[in-house]
Amino acid sequence: MDSYILGQQLINGLTLGSIYGLIAVGYTMVYGIIGMINFAHGDIYMVSAYISAITLAVISYFGIQSVPFALITTLIVTMFITGLYGWSIERTVYRPLRGTTRLAPLITAIGVSLVLQNYVQLAQGPNVQGVPTLIAGSFRLGNATEFIQIRYMSLIIIAASLIAMAVLTWIIQNTSMGRQSRATQQDRKMATMLGVNTGRVISSVFVIGSALAAIAGVLVTLNYGSFDFYVGFIIGIKAFSAAVLGGIGSLPGAMLGGLLLGVLESVFSGLVSSDYKDVFAFSILVLVLIFKPSGLLGRPAVEKV
Repeated sequence: MDSYILGQQLINGLTLGSIYGLIAVGYTMVYGIIGMINFAHGDIYMVSAYISAITLAVISYFGIQSVPFALITTLIVTMFITGLYGWSIERTVYRPLRGTTRLAPLITAIGVSLVLQNYVQLAQGPNVQGVPTLIAGSFRLGNATEFIQIRYMSLIIIAASLIAMAVLTWIIQNTSMGRQSRATQQDRKMATMLGVNTGRVISSVFVIGSALAAIAGVLVTLNYGSFDFYVGFIIGIKAFSAAVLGGIGSLPGAMLGGLLLGVLESVFSGLVSSDYKDVFAFSILVLVLIFKPSGLLGRPAVEKV
């Protein structure tokens, strides 16, 4: 096995896995708080890709050439608008179903996913969209014939994912919002009795998850340069699988699961065959869940009585 090929695939896998991890956090936070799988979360990511492209087009229209300004502005605008999408969906669609059976929100989430896909398809068209490359270039590790190429955009994706996770972990561990979230996760009824506004906490979790998906949407859009209205379905399934692999409900588990899934896909694709990379990745997921049903960092569910 060529060490340079393996090293290149590891870099590619870490880049892809960082994206999976950011989106997986949204799944795991919502599940941890209200025990619901938000299958529309992947399409929230898709919406953020379109918002980022529109924002970049507006910035370009006004003749602004500063790349740092364009990146920061696009990131802030996309996170804000995507967060509003998450907040609106929770308030208008999921909140009225909170006291019903567990199946109703699940089916509704699939419906919301289809609504978002068709809404974007009608609004922006079915064709593949693209954005110009803002950050090009790379550096090489190795010699003239064998080397590992590391793109600057890959480093930005990995760094942004780690920073976002570190900030989120600090918020959960050290702020009033974080303490209220942990209390709501442990026992929502008791938290309400103690004065915690659980409705606001749940809405905040949807906003935070959507904002993290927006970061992924901006980074992926700038990295690959193209997307369409269906891109959220595929990456959403992968991110959900990453959340399950790491342990649904665990924030570190979501990032770990995303990184592992991305690395496994990339290594198998580069060293064996890209045609069966999804089969290999999901086979590993099944094997892990057979021997550790709660995921790598998840805790077994305890039935409250």
